Amino acid sequence: MPMRAPRVALLSLTAAMLLGLGACSSIEKMVSGDKIDYRGSANQTRGLEVPPDLSQLARDTRTPQPGGVVSASTFQQRVPGAGLPTAAAAIPEGTADLRVERQGDERWLVTSLPPEKVWPQLQSFWRDRGLTLTLDNPSAGVMETEWAENRAKLPQDIIRKTLGSVLDAVYSTGEKDKFRTRVERGTKGTEVYISHRGMVEVYATQTKDSTVWQPRPTDPQLEGELLQRLMVHLGAKEETAKTAVASATPGPARARLLTNQPTPTLQVDDGFDRAWRRVGLALDRSGFTVEDRDRSQGTYFVRYVDPGQAGKEAPGFFARMLGNKTKIAPPARYRVLVKGSGETSTVQVLNSEGAVENGDAGRRIVSLLVDDLR
Repeated sequence: MPMRAPRVALLSLTAAMLLGLGACSSIEKMVSGDKIDYRGSANQTRGLEVPPDLSQLARDTRTPQPGGVVSASTFQQRVPGAGLPTAAAAIPEGTADLRVERQGDERWLVTSLPPEKVWPQLQSFWRDRGLTLTLDNPSAGVMETEWAENRAKLPQDIIRKTLGSVLDAVYSTGEKDKFRTRVERGTKGTEVYISHRGMVEVYATQTKDSTVWQPRPTDPQLEGELLQRLMVHLGAKEETAKTAVASATPGPARARLLTNQPTPTLQVDDGFDRAWRRVGLALDRSGFTVEDRDRSQGTYFVRYVDPGQAGKEAPGFFARMLGNKTKIAPPARYRVLVKGSGETSTVQVLNSEGAVENGDAGRRIVSLLVDDLR
């Protein structure tokens, strides 16, 4: 994995000047022993060249379906003032019922607080982590952070321990993280889901003269750690939150492809309510962008780019001037339909017009979902 190291010439010129200044910040980080530290990473590392499937597009304009009391289209009506950022007031300890539920590798936080009170707390939670929200959409119940490096992963060699964060700009972990938070209104409060997406910088050629960013696997442990910290942020004691995340009993995460169907179909051994939540989290973790959702119709409106396009960039202005006519296929939009029948549910992929998607894209999307839902 490519990793930038401090240049000897630079260190020789600056070490004497910065030794005293860097020692204080270094001691603070060494004492804290934090395993997660995204503070300041946006200013310390060069920007991530985001593949086309990982960027944000404008949300489609659709007519809300009548009766969708918990759909994205009506969520804002259920949350007074949802479109306006509000200050996060401190929640007194013990005023909210907090617990963690688990299904396979998936964990989520359940609180008795309504979404109106949880949303500003989530805003302040990510701000305290040192992450900027690039998506803050109460009407869809979704937040998403910028890409950032976990600076706690940087090697603690003697030079960095001495100079601390003063020379952090010349270090890089070669990894970036992004987090998506999904808020669902439950029957007795709120459910909060945190999903992780990662990228890793790899050499693009055998000569190792250039690098590209590629997706890396989701980190369930990192998701659990952030849920634990969110519990503390919402008023739980640290030891209570740690125990809740660690002791969440994994239930059976059973899902399979149905082979006797004319179209690609996934079956989940859960009733609609749980299947709806799990499919939403699986979409987040699998790299899809959920642009809208209508729970009353069991439909997620998503966009998806073929993994073969990941890491490829459309040519810039000067490249086009020099004759590079490379075109990147635009993200395709689909609908993911969840239908419940008693204790089981089925999942199908529809095209943007609502017709069944029988092509390779439909089979690929269903395969990605079943891998995460097993």
